[in-house]
Amino acid sequence: MYDQDVDAETALFVISVAADLAGMHPQTLRQYDRLGLVSPSRAPGRGRRYSARDIAQLREVQRLSQEDGVNLAGIKRILDLENQVLALGHRVEELEAEIAHVRQQARRIFAAGVAGDIVATSVGRRPEAQRSTARSTALVVWKPDRVR
Repeated sequence: MYDQDVDAETALFVISVAADLAGMHPQTLRQYDRLGLVSPSRAPGRGRRYSARDIAQLREVQRLSQEDGVNLAGIKRILDLENQVLALGHRVEELEAEIAHVRQQARRIFAAGVAGDIVATSVGRRPEAQRSTARSTALVVWKPDRVR
């Protein structure tokens, strides 16, 4: 029936349906959009289209306002900080993956013979190909600086 997968980010709901799902008046959703609290997608005719994530955020705005007594400026700041924390968390994950990759690369040791061939080897060992060569063959071993 549908060509695309539907997820929490897919903008499906017109403003009246979103307002019903969030338990608010449509005019409240328009006000929240103007204030930047919840920014729905726009349809080609410029009509607002809300996703499931937008509905959840509308409910969170309502909860902060009614239950915790936070004003709209405070809610905007809270939402901005939460988004910043999420973005920083993703960046930390990226950096951890990069560090793990660099550490993995730092464990590799390479050996090069006079013939110019390069092979990976383990610490304290000559590569198998190098063992059978003549005594005059030079062996150079290097390792990148350790990542701390």
